[in-house]
Amino acid sequence: MDKILQYFPDLSEKQIEQFKMLQSLYNEWNAKINVISRKDIDELYTRHVLHSLGIAKVISFKDGAKVMDVGTGGGFPGIPLAILFPNVDFYLIDVIAKKIKVVTEVANALGLKNVKAEQKRAELVKEEFDFIVSRAVTNMPDFVKWIKGRVAKDSVHEMKNGILYLKGGDLAEELAVYQNVQLFDLADIFEGEFFETKKVVYLPMKYNKKN
Repeated sequence: MDKILQYFPDLSEKQIEQFKMLQSLYNEWNAKINVISRKDIDELYTRHVLHSLGIAKVISFKDGAKVMDVGTGGGFPGIPLAILFPNVDFYLIDVIAKKIKVVTEVANALGLKNVKAEQKRAELVKEEFDFIVSRAVTNMPDFVKWIKGRVAKDSVHEMKNGILYLKGGDLAEELAVYQNVQLFDLADIFEGEFFETKKVVYLPMKYNKKN
């Protein structure tokens, strides 16, 4: 929890309390429904919460924005971002029902009125969103196919609407087909070995592929 305050010192008392609650909530739910590995649950704030909040170091979502988290798993990056941006609507989806149950219960316990969670495939979603976030659920070309037509054209942000994707490792080959992709190294933002290869991949709405 200290790491969250280190990088996000302007949290309200309510937000601090919500972030503090995450460890006990995930310990409790993980014992019933395993959504986080045993190794990672002990490093929850670094490997899940702070990692998720890397997106918030790239963009500050405007009030009223709509964000979809695809393949949210246990609620990452959606839940930490929803705490940080209480006036932004977050739609968290996953194909596995038990994971959505955990997400729903955690969001309810935290009192997050800006979170909606459903068991659904991205291809079946009809709404449009300002941004679509995710944590390495598949390669980028497949992910782009999943969310095609789900990004709203009108933007109230300085950044164009699009995808904000948390991923690690060498992404050169995977992203070579995109002209306008941007990479943000989390190692430049957060200290620690875990973040050495972690990045936020930003792909604006126009998915211009090289000829």
